[in-house]
Amino acid sequence: MLNHSTTAARTARVYLKAEDCRLEDLTTLCSQTVSLSDYPLAADVQKNILIYDCPTLLPTLSNPDDRRALMAEWAEAMLTGPGVVVLKGAEPDLAMIDDATALFFRLIEEQNRAGTAGGDHFAKPGANDRLWNSLEKHCLADPANFARYYANPFLAAISEAWLGPHYQITAQLNVVNPGGAAQSPHRDYHLGFQSAAQIERYPRHVQLLSPVLTLQGAIAHVDATIETGPTQLLPFSQAYDAGYLAMNRPDFRAYFAEHFVQLPLEKGDMLFFSPALLHAAGTNRSTDIRRMVNLFQVSSAYGRAMETVDRTRMTKALYPVLRAAKKDGSLSDNQIAHAIAASAEGYSFPTNLDRDPPLGGMAPKTQAALVAEALAGDWDAEKLNTALDEQAAKKCA
Repeated sequence: MLNHSTTAARTARVYLKAEDCRLEDLTTLCSQTVSLSDYPLAADVQKNILIYDCPTLLPTLSNPDDRRALMAEWAEAMLTGPGVVVLKGAEPDLAMIDDATALFFRLIEEQNRAGTAGGDHFAKPGANDRLWNSLEKHCLADPANFARYYANPFLAAISEAWLGPHYQITAQLNVVNPGGAAQSPHRDYHLGFQSAAQIERYPRHVQLLSPVLTLQGAIAHVDATIETGPTQLLPFSQAYDAGYLAMNRPDFRAYFAEHFVQLPLEKGDMLFFSPALLHAAGTNRSTDIRRMVNLFQVSSAYGRAMETVDRTRMTKALYPVLRAAKKDGSLSDNQIAHAIAASAEGYSFPTNLDRDPPLGGMAPKTQAALVAEALAGDWDAEKLNTALDEQAAKKCA
């Protein structure tokens, strides 16, 4: 075993461990105070959250240089600043939002009647209503409303500010019903959906890269008072390098519970934050308000492979060879795992969360995990092929 001090120090720098997370480091970061003078285009700072008045910023968006200056301010706010911004009055067409709200409730009622409501990462059944892939469902159900909804210039500008051009939007509607309890504090997609043991396998630079591949945001479809439980936020927590490993530790969760902040949102307001910001949906303590927000998850254009590969077909061809190699010992278990990693899909996403919900964990079973399960159970090829086809069908839109 290598034990040279230089080698050990390098390993410690590159590979973070959950046991090395120190609450003092997060506390130091989160003790900062936002200065409005550092963000001249912001209208206000409340509870360390930057507030932008969108109606007054519309002329800024029409000038390329001014638009770029605003985007630069947003980018730094989310990267090295508090990590979160609120865009007040980002969507002024409230009648259009009301039409979208009515449509979303109809779609929720339809899926509930059909018994097709998907599972949820965080909430207990009945605590909220999820409409997975609200983007596509919205577009197909009412293209005219969809066009006006996603024509919003602020959504486009802040997506480009964080990700650059050619970004890709997905959306998931979340309705927290009266009495719905708060989520546990967490970071978001990608690494926020992994266990600590899995996260430790990713080098530090990948953990730092993950947040800049995705933008998290939301638009309020109702006036979300503090009583309704708007998002709980911990400004500056996105700057903690080991935050993905720390997010489930009891001491970090206790600190979050004592120090998170919330701001009320009005219908048409938008909230955006780094996916690395510790956050959680709040408890809806109202008696009659279904807090509806449409969650935007905007992805970088660069989070894709160069070639399209039919991994299901590859896996079907490879499995009999791997099964035989496991039986006769011609390949070790590690070698078989390497071959699976080179062929089968090892990541749960993208998927169709209606048919392939994250039940029993944060993410659905991967194709690679299915192959490993088949080998462990000595399935015949026909059984695996059927399971692969069923899994692939679940992922289709």
